[in-house]
Amino acid sequence: MKTPEFVVCLNNEGYLASLEIGKLYQVVPDTEAEKLGGLRVIDEDGEDYFYDSAMFCPLQVPPVVAQTLIAVSKQG
Repeated sequence: MKTPEFVVCLNNEGYLASLEIGKLYQVVPDTEAEKLGGLRVIDEDGEDYFYDSAMFCPLQVPPVVAQTLIAVSKQG
């Protein structure tokens, strides 16, 4: 199983209700979004949406951390 990717939000301009600066978000793999310069991210609504990749910084997290973050997000 591939380790899920995470990003930290650096800019939420235009998406104040959907994204929080400094918060980690899980990336949903989407090659079409990447071709358009974006990412598909699970945001504050718990749904995945397309956002400009410049709004985020990618993070490398160990698999155990990734699984913990996913488990916690499903509880909320």
